[in-house]
Amino acid sequence: MRKMPAKTTPKPQKRPAPPPLKLLLGQRSWSLGSSTVHASVTRTGGHLAPVIFDRRGKKISPYSIAPWATERLPKNTLPLIAALRGDFFCLPFGGNTNSWHGEKHPVHGQTANANWKFRSLQSQSGRHTLHLSLQTTVRQGAVDKFITLIDGHNAVYCRHVISGMTGPMPLGHHAMLKFPSASGGGVISTSRFIFGQVYPGQFEDPACGGYSSLRPGVEFDSLESVLTQSGSPADLSRYPARAGFEDLAMLIADPALPFAWTAATLAAEGYVWFALKDAKILTSTVLWFSNGGRHYAPWNGRHRGVLGLEEITGHFHEGLAQSAEPNPLSDRGFVTAHQLSPGLPLTVNYIMADPQNF
Repeated sequence: MRKMPAKTTPKPQKRPAPPPLKLLLGQRSWSLGSSTVHASVTRTGGHLAPVIFDRRGKKISPYSIAPWATERLPKNTLPLIAALRGDFFCLPFGGNTNSWHGEKHPVHGQTANANWKFRSLQSQSGRHTLHLSLQTTVRQGAVDKFITLIDGHNAVYCRHVISGMTGPMPLGHHAMLKFPSASGGGVISTSRFIFGQVYPGQFEDPACGGYSSLRPGVEFDSLESVLTQSGSPADLSRYPARAGFEDLAMLIADPALPFAWTAATLAAEGYVWFALKDAKILTSTVLWFSNGGRHYAPWNGRHRGVLGLEEITGHFHEGLAQSAEPNPLSDRGFVTAHQLSPGLPLTVNYIMADPQNF
């Protein structure tokens, strides 16, 4: 009788070692690339930048990186501010000045401030995906971040999956673009919106060294004519503009659209940047015009020509308490928070791309 070979227990497969964290513009970051895009994501806050799009050999890097990125900042500086760059996911979105039912979140939530954990970096059939995760503690739950690049696509595909949480939650993406210094050199356009309003409160306080130019609370149906505090109209579709001021306005997308979009055309730079979203998940677009209006540290008047095109669901930039409770927008039937359920994960998809060169 032939002797049967002894049974062997298969060895467990080792998880691939994570790619090295590299110090990039002041932040430890992971990187991934495709044939057309190279992207980096910070460990702290999961901020996506730099991102370099390659269109027929021309390198395009549209995202803003804070001018203090490599400076030594005070130890009490919020991680979000120290890392500030590109795009990051906010949960809850906003300042979160007030606590809500015992929850006191940092500005734009732990997702924009805490250290993310590496899960995997997979490349298969021309598709490259970085998977990070974060266990949240202010509100118990988990967030999984997937950043995908595809060979031949000049796009970044973002997906965040929120699980294990209960209750109302504002959320959103916080993309920031850097514009050339020439006044009005960029053109801003969006899909159809059903309501537009300048932030109705005091966005900046002159007593603290912050200045705004738009008239608080004014409503509008076109970006091309929005009243300023002096009574003259401003064209929000052209940027840079209103040097020396910080302003914030919000557009609510038509929920009947199959998808909504926001775009910035920079003709002199030779590209268009655009973002796509599901308007039922990210109901609004916050426009943050940051053009040197903050003179307190670390801004010191030097954060200029930056435009936030922030796709959110929330009550402006105020945070959880104001978005979860009845507010002027929810009173008008607009959604300002999602109701999360631990048994039903919420997936937030978002695409940012450079479609063409001129």
